[in-house]
Amino acid sequence: MAQKLPPNLTRVTYHRLYADAQGGSHFDTVTVEQSLATGAPPAAPFYISVDQPASKYRFYSFQPGWIGDWHPCPARQFLALMSGEVEMETTDGTVRRLGPGDLVLLEDTSGKGHVTRNIGDGYAMFFVVPISQSQ
Repeated sequence: MAQKLPPNLTRVTYHRLYADAQGGSHFDTVTVEQSLATGAPPAAPFYISVDQPASKYRFYSFQPGWIGDWHPCPARQFLALMSGEVEMETTDGTVRRLGPGDLVLLEDTSGKGHVTRNIGDGYAMFFVVPISQSQ
């Protein structure tokens, strides 16, 4: 009997934070489709999305109680929260709480930006991958 897959297995969803033409910031949700493919022969096929270029990475760690008041992001970048709990606020008043495993694409490189707060009891650690503006 074939194993039934969870409905979200073939999709990866992440938060997108971007600036509009007036410099305001907003959240969006993006879904990336994956398909079953051979990605690491001779291993069995697994679900893979299309490739996107990346050439470096870094880590951000925020101490308990840390608040990054209104600021644009320094570069277009993906942030994957590895530990801790943070919230991000946009200029339209939307606040999203993020926990381990959440992924955010920061694109608000201009305008007022956003606020980031470490709302957990410990350090919050992000794995960060800067990406080019043209992707």
